[in-house]
Amino acid sequence: MSPIVAGVFAALSFAVSVLVSARASRLVGAPVTVAGVMLVGFLIVLPVAAVTPLPAAAPGALVVPVLAGAATIVGLLLAYTGYTIGAVGVVSTIASTEGAIAALISVLAGQQLAPGSGPLLGLVAIGVILAASGGGREIEEGVQIGRARSLRAAGLAAAAALMFGSSLYLMGSTSGSLPIAWILLPGRALGVVAVGVPLLLAGRARLTRVALPYVVACGIVEITGLTAFSIGASVNIAVTAVLASMFAPIAAIAAFVLFGERLARRQVAGIALVVAGIGLLGAAAGASRIAG
Repeated sequence: MSPIVAGVFAALSFAVSVLVSARASRLVGAPVTVAGVMLVGFLIVLPVAAVTPLPAAAPGALVVPVLAGAATIVGLLLAYTGYTIGAVGVVSTIASTEGAIAALISVLAGQQLAPGSGPLLGLVAIGVILAASGGGREIEEGVQIGRARSLRAAGLAAAAALMFGSSLYLMGSTSGSLPIAWILLPGRALGVVAVGVPLLLAGRARLTRVALPYVVACGIVEITGLTAFSIGASVNIAVTAVLASMFAPIAAIAAFVLFGERLARRQVAGIALVVAGIGLLGAAAGASRIAG
């Protein structure tokens, strides 16, 4: 699977994940949703990992997937909380800059981005600022969000993007040396232990029948998306990460239809700038790879 195909498939999976996780989080809360998603992912990946032998030198290499999983868990908690208080289109757009963050980390680690990527990253940053500056006039499911909630949701999304970007880079850095199942399994197991077990002990792990299908669906598409990302990243992290971030416009359009979301004009302009910047980054990265 080429990085471009992998990135597009990951974007579609992540877009579905945004929508179902937003619904589940509003029904049962972010922690319960994260715990459920991690459990579903663990049950999917465990049988595959059980029949997939680890390379001889791999046990020590599992530290990196554990760190990637920890970053993912923190990012999900932040993003899912953002979905409960803010507009899905705004939160998902800001969180979608994970690809640009992963690309920046890859540059700091010694990889080269395509020429002209600097101004495009600046364009993405401007888009994020505009998307976060709705002033609380966003309407979500018929209710105006309010300025304080809007700003808090944007802050949560920005922190989530940093966590997701770090996780994507870590996953990509091990995708050539570890089987995909063993890249994904440690994070899922950590999520069950660190989030699910405390909820059970506190008597707060209440997953309703209404929320269950959304949680299961989210757990499935998260695994398909991360699997596609890992395959693409084994060839080119930057291209795959940038294209995978295109889940934001897909989710924003779907939220408009499904949740009756209405955003301020400058937020729509900001989302458009983020989409344009990410798309151009992907094109530049792809062109650079072909030229190389």
